Amino acid sequence: MDSTLVTTSQWKKVGALIHLPEDYYLTTKDYPVIICLHGKSKAGTDLKRLTLEGVPYWLDNGARIQAKNPADGKLYKFIVVAPQASSWGLKPAEINSILDDIEKRYRIDKSRIYITGYSAGGWATVMALTDSRQLTSRIAAAVPMSVASIDKKNEHQFKLVADASVHCWYFAGSDEQHFLEECQRYVDSTNKYQSGLAQISVIPDFGHHSWKQLYDPRYRNNGMNIYEWMLQYKQGGK
Repeated sequence: MDSTLVTTSQWKKVGALIHLPEDYYLTTKDYPVIICLHGKSKAGTDLKRLTLEGVPYWLDNGARIQAKNPADGKLYKFIVVAPQASSWGLKPAEINSILDDIEKRYRIDKSRIYITGYSAGGWATVMALTDSRQLTSRIAAAVPMSVASIDKKNEHQFKLVADASVHCWYFAGSDEQHFLEECQRYVDSTNKYQSGLAQISVIPDFGHHSWKQLYDPRYRNNGMNIYEWMLQYKQGGK
């Protein structure tokens, strides 16, 4: 992944890692994008820390982040953007600004903007989903993992997710009880408005420590990896 700066507000930029598909400069097409949000321990200014976990780990170790869409049978290659918060995680307004920034700079399929994060990054993911109608409607699907407790205001705004038909696949471990309970609560808070829009996979004997396995393109749960699952959905629903 290459390093860059992305805009989080009118006055601020933060460091980020970005990956463009190997054929990006050989085509004129638009690409789906995954916004990857890190846990608390990866915050700061050392971008190399982002490669210790999540999607950046696999890219740094030579994996290709691409998948065949179960819905249309086509192969899609992802642009991957991993911004780094100075502390904890990025706030919804900052994520919205980052989307504005990268849409201007790269050929992004705006109907296929996906977002994922673990721990504090799970918090940032669900906060973005439940902040405003404008931001929620930009997201095609989300994969929040081991989500840290979101803000009280946002707990009452899951109707935004249902109104925008944003499918969510939550992951949590059987050995991280608090985070599992939070993820289940957010699934239920979504599905009470639109049944089946959110789902959860509970990973046996998994604690709050490492999410490499779940982001591995070779890892499948219920028959598909998260990249295949994401591609089924475009902004506005399936």
